Amino acid sequence: MRAIEELSEIIGLQVYTHNGVFLGNVNNLVVDVDNGAVDGIFVGETNPLLVEGSRAVSVPYRWVQSVGDIVVLRYFPKRVSLRKGSAAPPVAAAAK
Repeated sequence: MRAIEELSEIIGLQVYTHNGVFLGNVNNLVVDVDNGAVDGIFVGETNPLLVEGSRAVSVPYRWVQSVGDIVVLRYFPKRVSLRKGSAAPPVAAAAK
């Protein structure tokens, strides 16, 4: 596993679930500037088997298991559905 020296190196990495299923690529990061910490990763053009409509999702960083040549998630819901009437990207939310 390679060491990440700058946050910008995470952009473009492939994201996989803990089961080895491809989710998508990191498009952006959600950063808490007050604490200087990453709060989440924004994954675009997602796998339609995991996210309804292949929509982009925001994944909480606490679900990230490791970052190296790829990003591996320790948790991701079996399926993310769109909320009716929502124009915003879905947040992959669950009680984890």
